[in-house]
Amino acid sequence: MTDSPRPPARDLNLAPHDGPPQPRCFLCDARSFAPTDRRLAYPGGEIRSFGFACGSCGVLVDEPGDAPGQRQALDAALAGARFALETGAPFGLDLFTLRIAAAGRGLAARPTDAAQAAGLRRPHAGLAALADLVPLADLRPLPVTLAILCRGHEAEDVAGEAAVHLAWTDDVLVLADAPLALERRQGGVRLAFHPHGGDFARQRNRAQDLGRHSHVLQIDRDETIDAAFAAEIPRLAALADEGGILSVGFPRRNLVDGVLSDLHPDTQYRLNRREIRYVGRVHERPERPWQRTMLVPRRFIDHHLGAAHVAARSVVYEAIAPGEGRLFEREALLAPYQP
Repeated sequence: MTDSPRPPARDLNLAPHDGPPQPRCFLCDARSFAPTDRRLAYPGGEIRSFGFACGSCGVLVDEPGDAPGQRQALDAALAGARFALETGAPFGLDLFTLRIAAAGRGLAARPTDAAQAAGLRRPHAGLAALADLVPLADLRPLPVTLAILCRGHEAEDVAGEAAVHLAWTDDVLVLADAPLALERRQGGVRLAFHPHGGDFARQRNRAQDLGRHSHVLQIDRDETIDAAFAAEIPRLAALADEGGILSVGFPRRNLVDGVLSDLHPDTQYRLNRREIRYVGRVHERPERPWQRTMLVPRRFIDHHLGAAHVAARSVVYEAIAPGEGRLFEREALLAPYQP
């Protein structure tokens, strides 16, 4: 057990390794298992060591690979009002990771005592999770701005399509890559204009600034979220605020000509407090401590791509920011998903 936990690898897009693919995590679906020296202390005083940790969500296992059995055990453990695992369970987790697992099943995991609360503020410090579970529906929702980024010629169409989101938020913004112009409304949707200038972070930061609520969810023109996920976003914002979380990430399903890509879960941190800044001209990301982030599995952003676009995008990004185009992602994007 280390005194200073290493940041998870969830913000990294690593090039594929030679040989067969690594097993996927039963909790978050990432291929990020790596050997670990982490241990967990349980309420009865027992200490258990584990062989592997997921670098994305932090879950611990002796050996990766039994995803169906581990997932079934996790579902059973999350079925009651109190979460507590025996030392012989097929996995282990601290409260930081439990919060991820619970949120992906529509639940909020709350610490049962001061020690658990302290462990939540210091992720992966070595205390086995013990928590009360409450439905997310019981949380008081927080207002969230939805910002949709698009090109200038798409603005009118996007605004019309975006009106459906007024069912869950009172602030829908369409930010178009176009010369500066006065903001205007189309129905209940705001339209704003800001030149992109080849800097994706700058455009996202403009959307952050234009948000009228403390939390902003950003999606692009070629991304969608379903109605059930959208309706849950104000309560996910409330859950984040309750835990001092600045940035919430969701798995993105890259659908290339309708086929799920093997570049998955491709986590995108798109629900952020308004003051958070994005960095990076391409493959932009919010700048914040990883300890104040949260993943929400099973709540998908769907990314609709064509194979021709995939073949060109990394080259375009590399031209904008040499060394940052992630040319290796093209192969994963064009390969069908493998469990």
